[in-house]
Amino acid sequence: DGMNVLFIVVDDLRPVLGCYGDKLVKSPNIDQLASQSIVFSNAYAQQAVCAPSRVSFLTGRRPDTTRLYDFYSYWRVHAGNYSTMPQYFKENGYVTLSVGKVFHPGVSSNYSDDYPYSWSIPPFHPSTEKYENDKTCRGKDGKLHANLVCPVDVTEMPSGTLPDIQSTEEAIRLLNVMKTNKQKFFLAVGYHKPHIPLRYPQEFLKLYPLENITLAPDPWVPEKLPSVAYNPWTDIRQRDDVEALNVSFPYGPLPNDFQRQIRQSYYAAVSYLDMQVGLLLNALDDVGLSNSTIVVFTADHGWSLGEHGEWAKYSNFDVATRVPLMFYVPGMTTSSVSQGERVFPYLDPFSHTLGFVPQGRSKKVVELVSLFSTLAELVGLQVPPVCPETSFHVALCTEGSSIVRYFNASEEKDGCDDTYRCFNEEPVAFSQYPRPADTPQWNSDKPKLKDIRIMGYSMRTIDYRYTVWVQFNPSNFSADFEDVHAGELYMMETDPSQDYNIYNNTSHGCFLKRILG
Repeated sequence: DGMNVLFIVVDDLRPVLGCYGDKLVKSPNIDQLASQSIVFSNAYAQQAVCAPSRVSFLTGRRPDTTRLYDFYSYWRVHAGNYSTMPQYFKENGYVTLSVGKVFHPGVSSNYSDDYPYSWSIPPFHPSTEKYENDKTCRGKDGKLHANLVCPVDVTEMPSGTLPDIQSTEEAIRLLNVMKTNKQKFFLAVGYHKPHIPLRYPQEFLKLYPLENITLAPDPWVPEKLPSVAYNPWTDIRQRDDVEALNVSFPYGPLPNDFQRQIRQSYYAAVSYLDMQVGLLLNALDDVGLSNSTIVVFTADHGWSLGEHGEWAKYSNFDVATRVPLMFYVPGMTTSSVSQGERVFPYLDPFSHTLGFVPQGRSKKVVELVSLFSTLAELVGLQVPPVCPETSFHVALCTEGSSIVRYFNASEEKDGCDDTYRCFNEEPVAFSQYPRPADTPQWNSDKPKLKDIRIMGYSMRTIDYRYTVWVQFNPSNFSADFEDVHAGELYMMETDPSQDYNIYNNTSHGCFLKRILG
């Protein structure tokens, strides 16, 4: 009870990590954290785009309740004055601190990252963040470009640094302040990479020789994929290097050699991120707080690396919605740590290839909307009540139940005797994605609220992913489940990559009941 919280959230990170079984990646520091944590291998975001996902898990409400499906409204004004997870900790005696990208900056967090409601002091943003999309990538022509694939010499960068390096330094500074002041804290650290542009120190390329990089196992657009489900990766098309390839809209494809370069740079950016996480956790050891601090590590959503002929997020597929999620809880996920004992010695990604096994692993299907109630329970605060059916008027409640009950991995039973009961009680994750039309448009990836005409509601269990694309009215936020434009059904056991849509040859009344329930 009364532990500190270090909450690490990464932008666009799918679970390409050693602790999730990826054989290519070098992620020794995150894997070391996993070796002391409970790791959830089936964790899902509620919408695969930054602002809606973050507002959802920081308020503990689903996008239909925050009414944020794009980037352009502030929930306290447009939906309801919902308390956030950091606000709840702050109101219960914690110093709450935000470093880097935690809330999505801009309108959706009131241009203040929801300060002063959520944070004790104004949130920190790295000074070099403003150069993210500038021409800082040296091309083969020696000139500077705004590329997607962007390994850089950090010494040539503005101020000789990169945003995530600055965020790590600030987070370490704050850990030292908290130690000196002996204050209970909730410190959220938001890392940008591997969000595009894939801009990272060039030495990380050495870890991933191009000849070791393969294409996605299913780089084609599935034959039975409804066109409404496809995301045309408009954002990467606008980068100089992709634009130069003159790829046809909407289906591409990108040339194979360039696909491999994107995959290579995504992996390199993950190892650069791993280094930052390693330095941060090592600092937690240095200040002697590893025995009194819960560490949560997750991402706002995934990112497609060529699967289904798609790139980026913006879809309901696992590659876009599935995220890493792990909790380090001293004395619970590990035996208690004595004062001064090193739990997280820094591991150099260039020399450490040790395999770490997660301390505990849960295959239970869980959702990011559960983070609020889970963290409240872990630190011994009263768990916010479950929201009533309509909760726009309720300031404090959550739509995600605590997953602490899954922490004892040994209690996992697979299968279930009573099929009907099992179907109704098995854990399920809901995600959704809006579209402006039935076919891919220039704004299909990020439609503004007023342009949304269809909402894809998706349900993932351990056995299947079921999605219905239904008529949606943005003026009153209503979905019409009588008007189904298209559907998808993938069975995990035979089709783990979600390539063979069997919606049209299955009766799915029971699935629809579940999604409406």
